[in-house]
Amino acid sequence: MESALQLPIIDLSSQDRNATALSVRQACLDYGFFYLINHGVEETLLERVFDESRKFFSLPVEEKMKLVRKEHRGYTALYAEKLDPTASTDKGDAKESYYIGPLAGNATENDLNQWPSREQLPSWRATMESFYKQALLAGRQVISLLALALNLDENYFEKIGALDNPAAFLRLLHYPGDLRSLDEEILGASAHSDYGMITLLVTNGISGLQVCKEKSDRPQVWEDVIPIDKAFIVNVGDLMERWTNCLFRSTLHRVIPVGEERYSVAFFLDPNEDCVVECLQSCCTESSPPRYPPIRSMDYLKERLRLTYEDGFA
Repeated sequence: MESALQLPIIDLSSQDRNATALSVRQACLDYGFFYLINHGVEETLLERVFDESRKFFSLPVEEKMKLVRKEHRGYTALYAEKLDPTASTDKGDAKESYYIGPLAGNATENDLNQWPSREQLPSWRATMESFYKQALLAGRQVISLLALALNLDENYFEKIGALDNPAAFLRLLHYPGDLRSLDEEILGASAHSDYGMITLLVTNGISGLQVCKEKSDRPQVWEDVIPIDKAFIVNVGDLMERWTNCLFRSTLHRVIPVGEERYSVAFFLDPNEDCVVECLQSCCTESSPPRYPPIRSMDYLKERLRLTYEDGFA
């Protein structure tokens, strides 16, 4: 039996930003994960998001496949994705999902998103757009805290343009509950780190998420992350790890089948496509030089996504 991880709880409404930033710093040093409460996303909206998500994933497969993923937006079917390309199983991950990308800011912008028809799901689009906007606000506040946690100006990431038209993606996830007996090798989400800056995750209260704090250890030790009602689980992504020269860790995590149907919603807040990610001056010294060369955000993200969907996982 894996142990449960006691993650720090960060209160986004706290007036003591310096103390909050210190807590965030310690969480990112120790775990790369923390809980976020009082995040400003309305409870009733969270309930509606899960309700609408269930409605979509309950549609017949042929209806869902009409919205199959294009331009990294839309539906991905069960086993269509493999987050750990090195995993020994030939099957992909036991989940289905739906991606929603940046919203068009005005009528002239091209909205690449795909939306279920209003005849089938009349409230679906409006619900998801509302959640996207509220999650983006919460995510921007977390990024400010991360800047303070790195002893930078709280607006540092805005000033370097990282959050000008950020590549923020909302992902609805459904893990069927009846797969455990089929194949012990199958995971809901195979072991991976997230690719971008930060991820905000909320679940329907069903466990299954596990983290491995030391990715190089063999055997790997996996610890359970227990959901807290209405709290986000926040984790650091690879690009933030690169910015901080591995000071803040992009932790390996996975989702295991638990014999119950599981729904979650992940909000990936990544820099704008042209943002160059390079080691922060405060995070490198003569004795600790930059571990990674500078890289354009979209170049890194595209390569990681290519590996996730290659070899037939399209």
